[in-house]
Amino acid sequence: MPRFQGDYYAATAPAAPDRPALQGPVDASVCVVGGGFAGLNTALGLVERGMQGVVLVEAEHIGDGATGRNGGFVFGGFSRGEDALLADLGPQRAREVYRLTSAAVARIRQRIDRYGIDCDPVDAGVIWANWFGRPDVLHARRELLGDRYGVDWQWLDRRAMRELIRSNRYADGLFEPSAFHFHPLAYARGLARVLAASGARVYEQTPATRLRRMSNGWEVATPEGVVRARDVVLSCGGYLAGLSRRVDAAVLPIATYVMVTEPLGARMDDVLRTRAAIYDTRFAFDYYRPLPDTRLLWGGRISVLDRSPQEVESLLVRDMLRVFPQLEGVTIDFAWSGLMSYARHQMPHVLQVEPGLWVGQAFGGHGVAPTTAAGELLAAAIAEDDPGWRMLERYGLTPAFKPAGFVAAQLGYWWAQAKDDWRDRRERGWR
Repeated sequence: MPRFQGDYYAATAPAAPDRPALQGPVDASVCVVGGGFAGLNTALGLVERGMQGVVLVEAEHIGDGATGRNGGFVFGGFSRGEDALLADLGPQRAREVYRLTSAAVARIRQRIDRYGIDCDPVDAGVIWANWFGRPDVLHARRELLGDRYGVDWQWLDRRAMRELIRSNRYADGLFEPSAFHFHPLAYARGLARVLAASGARVYEQTPATRLRRMSNGWEVATPEGVVRARDVVLSCGGYLAGLSRRVDAAVLPIATYVMVTEPLGARMDDVLRTRAAIYDTRFAFDYYRPLPDTRLLWGGRISVLDRSPQEVESLLVRDMLRVFPQLEGVTIDFAWSGLMSYARHQMPHVLQVEPGLWVGQAFGGHGVAPTTAAGELLAAAIAEDDPGWRMLERYGLTPAFKPAGFVAAQLGYWWAQAKDDWRDRRERGWR
């Protein structure tokens, strides 16, 4: 079983100050509900635009949900694939929507530098590794990104892949040079620090318990206080607050799993000769990255079950050894499970539900850059009446049909996993 309780990020992030719970009534221009990346980026976008009276309430602690538990990949795109975006939106709008996330990657870099956020950024890119033998899927995606989106991913042939990733598991790969990876919880805490220093009020241990429409705005009730605001932004992710039945009905909270090894020291070179983050071409893909302290972070799988650390370790060690059998016997120091928010259309909800009530959630496990993009769209809409958010309006609050939606999601994942395994068995000969 994992040696330490909790997750690696919580154990290694710079200490956060004690932030008070809300007591009594507060008047605000905007109340953001949720202290994950979507809420933090929306609040910071408002503050950077000069807006006063921004209040953020978080039910637990900053970054407590998916924000502080994810893989730490910072790269472009959405959970929905680029080919599907083209079919949905047409070439011009699809390119504009994709560029939101490319700009978000650059914005995250700028904020790290501008605000001096200590979050272990590793500017080494991301590799998309081909689990299968045929390179068709890589050629097709590279051509699509280049021709339709103006994005250049570099080709890695099998020899280059073997040099970088010490495994016989993969064929060719694509390298995304503009991407990087970092400590997500440390970054989230850094954003909260910047917010507080800029005059925004940040309250932890303050769950929102009721949302009520008022004549001149909204009222958000909490156990010991209330926020009255002209605008409210719901950014609760997979940890739904129960404030809006329509919003909650459109989100499936789905679990994903992560573990972190003991420090590997020089053994890291037996596994990786790159400091890039890596994920593979299956639907049910593995993702992993080398950490600055020579540990290997490994994540993967999707489930409706939020499992125990022992169960997570058992599942993910098996997956890791399929790729790196040389890590047999390595100790797992941390393992955890967490909930992400998922919409049926695989795109985030960035929209206005009714006047003054906004939503930024459902990032589907691909949220670091899209949450930053969403925060910018929502902040511009609220502070400047900018209509840019409407480019995502097509992806509305489609009902998730819970609880049947959970069954469908799990069956869909198992079906995709079975197709991956069938294809893998057919192609074993190439190795």
